[in-house]
Amino acid sequence: MDILIYYFNFAAMNFIKNNLANALTLGNLFAGCVGAIHLILGDYQTTGVCLILSCIFDFFDGFVARAVKSNSNLGLQLDSLADMVSFGVIPGFTMFKAFEPFGSEILGMHLFFDLKYIGLLVTVFSCLRLAIFNLDEEQRYYFKGLNTPTNTVLLFGLYYAFKETNTFSFLFENELLLIVLTLITSWLLVSSIKMMAMKFKSKRIQDNYSKIILLGGGIAILAIFQIVGIPMLVIYYILVSLIFQKQL
Repeated sequence: MDILIYYFNFAAMNFIKNNLANALTLGNLFAGCVGAIHLILGDYQTTGVCLILSCIFDFFDGFVARAVKSNSNLGLQLDSLADMVSFGVIPGFTMFKAFEPFGSEILGMHLFFDLKYIGLLVTVFSCLRLAIFNLDEEQRYYFKGLNTPTNTVLLFGLYYAFKETNTFSFLFENELLLIVLTLITSWLLVSSIKMMAMKFKSKRIQDNYSKIILLGGGIAILAIFQIVGIPMLVIYYILVSLIFQKQL
């Protein structure tokens, strides 16, 4: 009997070890689906909570996979598919909602399609970015282009701040600026510009000035501006990455 219990416990622990990371990834996917639904319904607070959960799951699935050495091709595919919903569909739907009030009119001209569909370009380029990332073996200590979670935080953060505090109204009341924002973020997703990753090549302070500046400035921005500071933090991250290109 004891030997049966031993083998049962061993099999159970081995199953958990091999599938815990995938379970976290599926948690990311589930939270992303719920967030997308509530975004369409106009419940932005629930969407915000779901995005926070997706980011947490997305961070820890990779962390757990490396810790227990359960990396697999299945996990890689699941991660991209989950990210496509949480960090591809949601930002595209965010821009879809942002364009909705403008209908099919721009500068007094009527188009044959509604402007809201332009927002889905973000989803298309997010998908392209995830595919490129899966094939690129260089992005160990930095990202090429803006990663999808950060882009999602930027776009949803801007829209959420606008809805909750009426901040950034200049942006969301001007269809041309929204088009520019959509095009710029779509391009950043697939650009070759190096973006900082919070992975340390060494423990020497002089090798990590850019990360220290990012962390210090980021904490200050969030402390001062709070909710409004979330999208501002992403803009700050992009600027710091551009300044320290040669050190990434």
